[in-house]
Amino acid sequence: MSRKIAARKSPIHGNGVFAVAPIRKGERVIEYKGRRRSHEQVDADVGGDVESGHTFLFTLNDDWVIDATYQGNDARWINHSCDPNCEAVIEEHDGEDRRKDQVFVEAVRAIAPGEELTYNYGITLAERHTPRLKKIWACLCGSPKCTGTMLQPKR
Repeated sequence: MSRKIAARKSPIHGNGVFAVAPIRKGERVIEYKGRRRSHEQVDADVGGDVESGHTFLFTLNDDWVIDATYQGNDARWINHSCDPNCEAVIEEHDGEDRRKDQVFVEAVRAIAPGEELTYNYGITLAERHTPRLKKIWACLCGSPKCTGTMLQPKR
């Protein structure tokens, strides 16, 4: 993966990741890296608190989570959008060890230099999506398609 991106302050939220060169539709931009932790480990840690409205956690599969708080890279700074220009793609490892599964961020359309990279976080919570939780997980993407929350509708 080439160095076509840079992290810097974002108008959406905190830090963000921006294209510094053109990115083609379908191009794999960056791998989401971090420590592999079990769901139980994450649930026992304050970093997984649904009340924070902030997370570097990426659910990899039924057993493992990537926690970019530890050994994370610039992918952890990619912000959520309700109208994203990227998507997160999980690539399963050929062997039995699900810790070796990987997540890559790929462009869903062409991205111009200077444009911020975004993807839909797809956050689902087991508890009821109360107005208070929707406010904690407020979306600030600014898209005309913005739902106002990073929480996904329950199906």
